Amino acid sequence: MKHHAVFVCQACGAAHAKWAGRCESCGEWNAIVEEAPSSNAPGGLSAGRSRGGGRKVDFVTLAGESAQAPRRVSGIAELDRVLGGGLVPGAAVLIGGDPGIGKSTLLLQAAAALSTKVPGTCAYISGEEAIDQVRLRAARLGLEAAPVSLAAATSVRDLIASLDRPDAPGTVVIDSIQTMYVDTLDSAPGTVAQVRASAQELIRLAKQRGFSLLLVGHVTKEGMIAGPKVLEHMVDTVLTFEGERGHQFRILRATKNRFGPTDEIGVFEMTDSGLTEVANPSALFLAERSGEVAGAAVFAGIEGTRPVLVEIQALVAPSALGTPRRAVVGWDSGRLAMVIAVLEARCGLVLAGRDVYLNVAGGLRIGEPAADLAVAAALVSAASDRPVPAQSVVFGEIGLSGEVRAVSQSDARLKEAAKLGFTQAFLPSPRGKAQRSSSGIERRDIGHLQDLLAALADPVRSSRAAEVI
Repeated sequence: MKHHAVFVCQACGAAHAKWAGRCESCGEWNAIVEEAPSSNAPGGLSAGRSRGGGRKVDFVTLAGESAQAPRRVSGIAELDRVLGGGLVPGAAVLIGGDPGIGKSTLLLQAAAALSTKVPGTCAYISGEEAIDQVRLRAARLGLEAAPVSLAAATSVRDLIASLDRPDAPGTVVIDSIQTMYVDTLDSAPGTVAQVRASAQELIRLAKQRGFSLLLVGHVTKEGMIAGPKVLEHMVDTVLTFEGERGHQFRILRATKNRFGPTDEIGVFEMTDSGLTEVANPSALFLAERSGEVAGAAVFAGIEGTRPVLVEIQALVAPSALGTPRRAVVGWDSGRLAMVIAVLEARCGLVLAGRDVYLNVAGGLRIGEPAADLAVAAALVSAASDRPVPAQSVVFGEIGLSGEVRAVSQSDARLKEAAKLGFTQAFLPSPRGKAQRSSSGIERRDIGHLQDLLAALADPVRSSRAAEVI
């Protein structure tokens, strides 16, 4: 039977009958590569029918007769939090992030912590570094005495032959999946076909033998995990390692988790001895905050199940350009444009002809709509040169008519703010007077953006209103 070559886009995985300079599915240029199918590839369902009927599948109940195996706790609390309590036996975890962000460092520390509890239960397989290079990194981190099983290999066939045994390690780290290859495919390592086939074989073996599989994934220049999108569907958990090179903080975020909450974060600090955990990220993000400064507001946010306080900074300056600049770091630029439009249309605040710069201090990226009111407070403060009260936190979602809508988990946000010494909160709530919350923080109700402008324009009256209650 003659096999015809196919042309596969390395950006999205779409197959084409012939080569083209631009992929019709994703629009990427010069990403289509010819891949010859393997002669050992099955001929599909029709070929299977010619060989006979399939094997009968046994169905079972959801309850199960045997107890579930306990999670493997690494001992790194921030990593275990993001995973939902630890590693699940047989689960596959994909970790992506920019080059040099600390993916290999984190996994080497996790492997050392796991193997210290039970020697020989963790294998670290590197496809990018030689064994001596990994040992040098382990010595720098002070982990050279950890009983980790170390290997350097890129052939999936060799890995399966080494790991497919009854006494397989409990945890296997593959650094990285883009360096692995299946010898039944003619394409080079890192291509869509190789990444998909290598991950499929390793995940199948992990579920069969019950070991936890940790895969390191490269990212593209847009920040997406390189390879086919189906790779993220195949694994059980997808973690992204975020952080700015100018900051020592690193954020480990769960974007998919079948065994725990999504959007959970873990905070680390990069030091000379590796990554250290940050137990109280709010205090760390606000450590360099300096009193009452115009254009700064403290936002009480929720990341997963954890309340996090972070400072939002805004700067409004005259523009010499025909089209003013709108620069954003750590927030959605489209949402900033919406908040500016609402302030101009509903509140009469003129920002046209002025450059607007917005920054989330500490390198954290915020995605929840509850930050709208804090951004508006920072913009109003910067434009009017009136600081937001230093001991105040702000949160709330803004509608297009200027109304401020309630957000979830307000009590958790206020309790975190009270823990750090804040005494007042600007937040949405039912109409009426401000009320004292269960956390002891004075609530300043904001039903419309005009209420926020009035409160910031007359902070003395605002503070008196809080004292009366």
